[in-house]
This record gives sequence, C-alpha cells and structure tokens, in this order.
Amino acid sequence: MSNAIKPILIVMTSHGTRGKSGEPTGFYLSEVTHPLAVFEAAGLPVAFASIQGGEPPVDGLDLEDETNARYWHDAEFRDRIRHTRALAEIEPADYSAIFFAGGHGAMWDFPDSAAVQDKTRAIWEGGGVVGAVCHGPAALVNVTLSDGSYLVADRRVAAFTDAEEEAVGLTEVVPFLLASRLAERGAKLQPAADWTPQVVTDDRLVTGQNPQSATGVGEALRDLVGARP
Repeated sequence: MSNAIKPILIVMTSHGTRGKSGEPTGFYLSEVTHPLAVFEAAGLPVAFASIQGGEPPVDGLDLEDETNARYWHDAEFRDRIRHTRALAEIEPADYSAIFFAGGHGAMWDFPDSAAVQDKTRAIWEGGGVVGAVCHGPAALVNVTLSDGSYLVADRRVAAFTDAEEEAVGLTEVVPFLLASRLAERGAKLQPAADWTPQVVTDDRLVTGQNPQSATGVGEALRDLVGARP
C-alpha cells in the first residue's frame, strides 16, 4: 500500500443522552469497528476525532459481535478512543476522507457543529471523500458548499429511515427525523427495507442506512480512496 494515501478520519459524537428521555447514547460501536476493520485490512491509515475530543460516549456495546469484541478488548484501540482529537482542531488537507459514524448521539451534536460543516466542506472541495452511516448523515444536513448549495442536494443518499426510527420508538425523542430532513435539503433518499444493508455512492459521497450497512460503507470508502485489500 502506498504511503502517499492520507488517513481516513473517523468522527464520533460527543453527545451522551437521548434528549429529554435522559437515556444514555453515543456513537454506535459497530459503526466504527466494522469500517475500521475494512480500512485496516486494506492497509489504510486511520485517525479518530469527536466533536469535543477526548473519550466519546459509546452505544451499541454488543460484544457478541466478533469485530466489536476484538477491538473493544484491544488496548491500543481503547487508548486511541480515549484520546480522540476535537474535530475543530484537525487540518482537512491532512485527510483523504472524513467518515461520520452513527449512534443516536449524532442527532444532537453533528447537525449544528461549525467544525462538522467547515471540515466536511474543505475535504469535499479538496477532492476528498465524505462518508456517513446510520445516524451519521446527521452531519450532512447543514453542510453547504462554497456556492451556498447543500452538499446533499440532488445526490442519492442513504440514512436511518423514518420507519426505522419509528421501529425503535424514538420518533418523539430525536430532535428531527433524519431521512425527512435530508429530503428537505434536496437529497434523493434511497431507502431499503428496515435493517437491511443499503450503501449508496454518489460521486465521492458514500452513505449507509443502518448498522447493517457499516461494512459496506467501509468498503466503498476504501475503494474511493484508492485502496484494495
């Protein structure tokens, strides 16, 4: 693998509660570990960031998932997760791609983050790749390009659907319905049946619908940054 390939930046939420419900949330572990496994198998360098930096809260801590368990019990991975960089501090030119992991926490701190908007715009307009999975596309709802248009406008996109949100009983808890908001921004939603893998690539934008899509999003990102396993 060429050393010329810049790292993929995996970004996690720093928000740990589901709104007024008070229930804990955070980034969904498999939406980090499954793409990470793909990137590492391809020899791609990876860096971690979160909105606030430090250790982000974790959700979906399913250690019966072999990939989750392998990373969660790996001291180096855990140390890196404990010391994520604040997204505002990163230099966009240093990365080949930015990837937003999901987890319900993303619905609260991704959309209005100036760092999310600025870094995503810079990486996209610098020719880099933008990816997101499940609730990760909450990062994209307010990203505008230098011409003022929304990044997602007129692009095919997958994201956690309104039906899936209803299925988990959080329609009235989340601050907005993700798929509906993306549609309002002009995105062309490509929904699949609930809990089935759905990965959509439109130019250099890769999005996935749900946790089941995390590996596929990782594979699409891998291919776009020019690597192969």
